[in-house]
Amino acid sequence: MIPSEISRRYARALFELGQEQGNLDQLTQELVSLAESYDSSDELQAALENPLVAIEAKRAILGELADRSQVSPTVRHTLLLLGDRRRLRALPQIARSLRELADAQRGLVRAEVIAARPLSAEYAQKLQAQLERLTGKKIAIDSRVDESLLAGVIARIGDTIYDGSLKARLSQIKGQMLPN
Repeated sequence: MIPSEISRRYARALFELGQEQGNLDQLTQELVSLAESYDSSDELQAALENPLVAIEAKRAILGELADRSQVSPTVRHTLLLLGDRRRLRALPQIARSLRELADAQRGLVRAEVIAARPLSAEYAQKLQAQLERLTGKKIAIDSRVDESLLAGVIARIGDTIYDGSLKARLSQIKGQMLPN
């Protein structure tokens, strides 16, 4: 496991490069996209983390991944550097840290929203506006679906959770009706 401090150092270096080059948003988006690809592919992880696979083969795989993703030279070099230093496992954590730095610079806070069904664009805008009123900060929503909620949404902003799910409401009612 790569310590989080090392991941933050890589993220900080990429953040500074992105600021110097004036392409911080693009760089962040590219790295997050690559991290998602890496995170979602067990085969890719197995090939890149296997000590029996030659370094040249790993570099070829990473080069092909960078070419297919059409990433900037900075992100391509970062990907190859992480491969050379056997730190590809840290890619998702580096991407998260970089996105947090970029968001902080823009005064943006991320809200993880879990819903029973995909959010409509109109509902997402209303929810974003409501969360901005509650927090007093500019909010970006990252949403995902969890059908076990039955209905409603759960929003997590930092350490604060706003639970408006039917599952939570039913649990609350059950607690009120049943004696302890």
